[in-house]
Amino acid sequence: MTNRRDFLRSAGAAILSAGVVSRVQAAGIPEAKIQYKPGTEGPLAPQGGPAYNPVVTLNGWTLPYRMKNGVKEFHLVAEPVVREFAPGMVAHMWGYNGQSPGPTIECVEGDRIRIFVTNKLPEHTTIHWHGVLLPSGMDGVGGLSQPQIKPGQTFVYEYTMKKSGTFMYHPHADEMVQMAMGMMGFLVVHPKNPNFMRVDRDYVFLLSAYDIDPGSYTPRTSEMTDFNLWTFNSRVFPGIDTMVARTGEKVRIRVGNLTMTNHPIHLHGHDFEVTCTDGGWVPKTARWPEVTTDVAVGQMRAVEFTATAGDWALHCHKSHHTMNAMGHQIPNLIGVPQKDIAAKVRKLVPDYMAMGDKGMADMSEMGEAMPLPDNTLPMMTGQGPFGPIEMGGMFTLLKVRDKQKRGDYSDPGWYEHPPRTVAWLYGSEEPEAVKAAPAPSSGHDLKIRKPTGHGAH
Repeated sequence: MTNRRDFLRSAGAAILSAGVVSRVQAAGIPEAKIQYKPGTEGPLAPQGGPAYNPVVTLNGWTLPYRMKNGVKEFHLVAEPVVREFAPGMVAHMWGYNGQSPGPTIECVEGDRIRIFVTNKLPEHTTIHWHGVLLPSGMDGVGGLSQPQIKPGQTFVYEYTMKKSGTFMYHPHADEMVQMAMGMMGFLVVHPKNPNFMRVDRDYVFLLSAYDIDPGSYTPRTSEMTDFNLWTFNSRVFPGIDTMVARTGEKVRIRVGNLTMTNHPIHLHGHDFEVTCTDGGWVPKTARWPEVTTDVAVGQMRAVEFTATAGDWALHCHKSHHTMNAMGHQIPNLIGVPQKDIAAKVRKLVPDYMAMGDKGMADMSEMGEAMPLPDNTLPMMTGQGPFGPIEMGGMFTLLKVRDKQKRGDYSDPGWYEHPPRTVAWLYGSEEPEAVKAAPAPSSGHDLKIRKPTGHGAH
């Protein structure tokens, strides 16, 4: 079995013969920050240039930059990475700067940016800046607009951001393999006027899908339709962090889709407007209220709403996309008695459990009692204040509180419902208000940066 160390060592050895950037060259390249932890990092305040309200990347982080002669310089490293999808499962992937997806790049309309891209993959690559208006030679299509970036090489992309909006980056070299292995990231360009389209909280994440057999670690790169892991930023529920807000705050959620299918993203408890697409900001006269927005392949959508107190679900409304490790040959056993056959099977497989005769909800209640193959996850899991949530995959929570401090991104625990606002069993007494409890551990540390710097506290 290949572990993290062996995977990264073998991938790194593949590029040694190609040579690396010389010390003289490296002296002019900004440091490439690497991040391995899968939790959400707080916003990264501007480090020079025009002011803007920074975004928060769900289960991700923002790439720092340096200013050099008026140009913002970034450094991306394309490399093999190990990504935890949720506690109990990791995947051997390709990404940028230690993670998949790579870090979010933030800048401002009118900025001149320079991005150094170092290739530590075992094959050549490029980067395409999806949706960005730029010179043809910076568009990143290998063989068409530039030479391929060979292993060990560093290429430089430089252009001026002509407009603000929500964009992505991904390879246009051996794209079927490299994107299927997780190579993608977000690029956010803020308006030059910091008061234009300003919100209190601005979240971003990418939709991605993978086919990873139970017991294996590497995604199938030739799969076209039958994926079994549907993710927000290469995390699956309950490993996806919670988004938080203060009651009454204006919240924006930006979503990009680099899967093979569309995703109707649905938010509970709110209606919203689509305020930004791949092409730019949507004029107010062209918007209408929605509770679900369909994000097609290669598209980006930003939605905005005023936060209402409570714990609210946000998820893809394709039901199979809120499941983990789905199988494609599972028969429907509803109504089929299995008691007798289960007893016989247990003589050969002691841990065997009969399921499905009443539906699949009992899976979420079995928890750790159900044996699983190595490196995989139950189809549905996660606990709420009233019991199993029975979700996985593309599902997370938006927690809105009256007393959530502005700029505080920590999980406030479960919502304390006001009296007579919880559904109750007919014929019984109304239940007491559910008291807020500590947030359940997701198995990783949530690092939040102070608004004035990049250090975690």
